[in-house]
Amino acid sequence: MPGPRRAPRALAATAALLLPLTACGAADGGQTGAKGGKDAKGGEGFPYTVTNCGVKTTFEQPPERAVTMNQHVTEVMLALGLEDRMAGTAFLDDKILPEYRAAYDQIEVVADEYPSYEKLIATSPDFVYGGYASAFDKGSGRERAALAKDGITTRLNVEGCTDGPVGVREMRKELREVARTFGVPERAEKLIAEQEKQLAATAERLKGAEKPAVFVFDSGDSSAFTAGGHGIGNDLISRAGGRNVFAGLDKSFGDVSWEKVVERKPEVVVIYDYGGTPVAAKKKQLLNDPALKDVPAIKNERFAVLPLSSAVLGPRVPDAVDELADQLHPDLAAK
Repeated sequence: MPGPRRAPRALAATAALLLPLTACGAADGGQTGAKGGKDAKGGEGFPYTVTNCGVKTTFEQPPERAVTMNQHVTEVMLALGLEDRMAGTAFLDDKILPEYRAAYDQIEVVADEYPSYEKLIATSPDFVYGGYASAFDKGSGRERAALAKDGITTRLNVEGCTDGPVGVREMRKELREVARTFGVPERAEKLIAEQEKQLAATAERLKGAEKPAVFVFDSGDSSAFTAGGHGIGNDLISRAGGRNVFAGLDKSFGDVSWEKVVERKPEVVVIYDYGGTPVAAKKKQLLNDPALKDVPAIKNERFAVLPLSSAVLGPRVPDAVDELADQLHPDLAAK
């Protein structure tokens, strides 16, 4: 249940200073000036200083009342077993993973989409974790600097600010920094070791396989909204044994013309499943467009489907690679 409607207390941090940085900090570790030991206030490893997407924060102790906005960061918290530190959550794109359902059901849903500033503050958060930059929309009062003035620390998933391609390296960074923020770094290391083993097994299974040309269809009518080369979606396609025909697009997502889709001759269309438009409707749109009739993927009706929450930077990445690999290479599907 939400706490009383009052000004939030700074339970977890002593500073949250905006810095004019162009990237999200160091590589896998990502921490700057982390110090402390068993006698440090807040427990072993504190104070802990981290720079995330241009915001530098020093945590004197782990956050106790986190609110997550966007499904993939909610699942990061649950994958690390941090549901007991969560005061609220918001904005699912699709179904929460079955293994997280019981824990998720114990957490207050603050809003179906993004909460208003007032609803957010009513949970008395000491930490707000956003998956997309839109989580910290200035016009809605949720800007990171504004939350910092109220004593609330924040984090943005690194896919939302990394300058360049995003891949498994950034996934490790995200897991490690979140786990370190909450004082449980060993949980991240255990999860990462399991993920690395799974990714290695998939790579071995796909060794030598042909790489079909893949076009991601997220949405769109007059143009196609697709996955570019800078998001984790591009890395997923590559690791699943495919080749993203719009890998040259220097952003995570972007609009492209249908003429360019035709020119690239994709052999498989990967449909992102989320929101109010069913996969069947997206397939029908593509199959009924006469301009696409000669595109190999359309002519041969070769479609693959991924939930949107599997195509962004979160703990689902290794499973998403397997899921997509099985669809791109059914003859090599995991038994």
